[in-house]
Amino acid sequence: MKRTPKVLVKNYLLILLGSFLYALAFDWGFEPNGIAFGGVTGLAQIVNFFIPAAPIGTVVLCLNVPIFLVGGRVLGGHLLVSSLVATALSSVFIDAINAVFIFPPMAEPLLACVFGGALLGLGLGLIFQQGATTGGTDILARLAQSKMAWLPMGKVLMVIDLMVILMVAAVFRSLESALYGIVALYVSTMVMDWVLYGMDTSKVAYIISDKPEEIARVIMDEMERTVTYLQGEGGYLGQPKRVILCAFKQREIVTVKETVRQADPTAFMIVTSAHEVLGEGFHSYHQDV
Repeated sequence: MKRTPKVLVKNYLLILLGSFLYALAFDWGFEPNGIAFGGVTGLAQIVNFFIPAAPIGTVVLCLNVPIFLVGGRVLGGHLLVSSLVATALSSVFIDAINAVFIFPPMAEPLLACVFGGALLGLGLGLIFQQGATTGGTDILARLAQSKMAWLPMGKVLMVIDLMVILMVAAVFRSLESALYGIVALYVSTMVMDWVLYGMDTSKVAYIISDKPEEIARVIMDEMERTVTYLQGEGGYLGQPKRVILCAFKQREIVTVKETVRQADPTAFMIVTSAHEVLGEGFHSYHQDV
């Protein structure tokens, strides 16, 4: 997708902000409180533990160099350049903030992992929103998926981060460090999803009924939601079925269930979560051109 100079400036300013928040979360919430960090930054914590003179941000940058050299072909184009910028900025900010001010440890580490994790998730969300990454484990996960396409990337990232967190905790000889790190990882993931997908999680319903027209008419007339018919076939008798597909807001789930129940108490309905439902009645398309 072509990006205008104005859009590119906006993208990189947000990457700059996200990188700063990422570094601030580490220097404020994680490092002074001995909380294990995942990914390459966690590996840098281990190096710094054995070699205190090695700045964590510099170590992160050095560890990312071979990863980018190997994984550059997987990224390519805008993703490669923006990821290099985000990685370099976050690494520089980690050392710069630490050089200007050393944050004291909090009296309650749980506050550090919750609020540090939230700040981390906010920073990562802003970076990912611009089509960039912070390098490290994200690239490793993409490389693993390129070799084994059946691997879910989210789970690969989680496994890698958890392994690094456990390694950091083993070096620190502190089980609490790992436990706090896992809590922080969870919080950061939740906040990152909120930044990327928003708070209004929509739902999608698949409704199989012998009265599809009646159910569809009520949904369209009373709820003002459009429906789509999918052609299905019963597995037992092989009879044709019309499956109703309908997207709706989370707050409307009770209304949908009651509508289906009243029209056909024997209807089969599957409700799943959906992120970023775009179109009339939901979010609008925003195209950067």
